[in-house]
Amino acid sequence: MNQPAASWVERLGLQPHPEGGYFRRIFTDARTVATPGGERAAASSIHYLLDTASPQGRLHRNRSRILHYLQHGGPVRYWLLTADGVLTSTTLGVAAGEALFLDVPGGVWKASELVDGADHALVSEVVLPGFDYADHEFMSLSQLAGDHAAHLPTLRHLVRPAD
Repeated sequence: MNQPAASWVERLGLQPHPEGGYFRRIFTDARTVATPGGERAAASSIHYLLDTASPQGRLHRNRSRILHYLQHGGPVRYWLLTADGVLTSTTLGVAAGEALFLDVPGGVWKASELVDGADHALVSEVVLPGFDYADHEFMSLSQLAGDHAAHLPTLRHLVRPAD
């Protein structure tokens, strides 16, 4: 079934996400765990949507591990940048060579973008331990240029504009 991105926003009650795209938290575990940042839910989950109006998820990192599952649409490319400067990409989609699942360890910089003419990608994410904004950080352009200058040409367009 071909469902336009706008209908997913309405159907799932999604709101604009600070990273780009749209999201809605759909689960927060009542159990908690101790983390370096304090008590966190054991797990949380969101629906996350990129579309042609908001086709990128800006470069950021989280303290927690995040599991990504493509639900509809795509392809969507995820860029992963480790602290030691290793840059990799994985494309979630249904074509040969694409994946339906991506595991991003905590502390890894991550960005996403629609590719190959995709008009949307609906991804569900599970965060372990659960997401807290205190554990989230955006990459700045000066940080990218200073710490990972070799990747500036590839990732510059995925850095959130300065506030």
